[in-house]
Amino acid sequence: MGRFGGKTVMITGGTRGIGLAGAQRILAEGGQVIASGRGNERSILGDDCQIVLGDVCDRANMQALVAAAERAGGLDGLWLNAGFARVGALEALTAECFDALMATNVRAPALQLARLSPLLKPGASVVVTASSSAFEAAPLVSAYAATKGALLSMMRCWAASLAPRGVRVNAIVPGPIDTGFRGFMGEAAQAQFERGVVDLVPLGRAGSAQEAAAVALFLLSADAAYVTGSQYAVDGGLLMR
Repeated sequence: MGRFGGKTVMITGGTRGIGLAGAQRILAEGGQVIASGRGNERSILGDDCQIVLGDVCDRANMQALVAAAERAGGLDGLWLNAGFARVGALEALTAECFDALMATNVRAPALQLARLSPLLKPGASVVVTASSSAFEAAPLVSAYAATKGALLSMMRCWAASLAPRGVRVNAIVPGPIDTGFRGFMGEAAQAQFERGVVDLVPLGRAGSAQEAAAVALFLLSADAAYVTGSQYAVDGGLLMR
């Protein structure tokens, strides 16, 4: 049995990218996974993973997540990973875009933790996925960066709130990770954007979903039993420049 033997971990945004890589590894290490998302990756994740389909902003999705956690007898880990980005000039920002980013990247994880908190077992771990965009001051991602900055602020408050129960809360701060996350930009624009970011990375390359997930799983596991209120950059050194 691996680090997650006998453990149940819920991952929002667990059917693609970093979340999917983490779900696969938890299953390989003996754990059970509840993965929410918009894609059904049953062929990849197998029968030991329960998939909750839907939009994290919908009330029905929230109710389904709570029900799944109750059926599992509670959660040993909760990875609030779902999110999306939009890129554009400041002058192009619309109320609809801003509200959608805030709803998915800030409101949803806050409400999910509020509702799922009673189902976190003593000693459980919560991980949130932020972004190096919160620190980069990149001109095209101001609204997205704001959502991830808000998430980091909430993470520290959550860590203080849940510490008396022995529940830890930490964040990973991914930099450029090769997951297709920016596919909405179109191939040419995405390639140009990512080249510009990768050129700033001291390690000289984008990271993989597996590399980012490995840090999240460290924080979810008992290996990080004395770590809370912390944020771990997974960015090839981008933020140290």
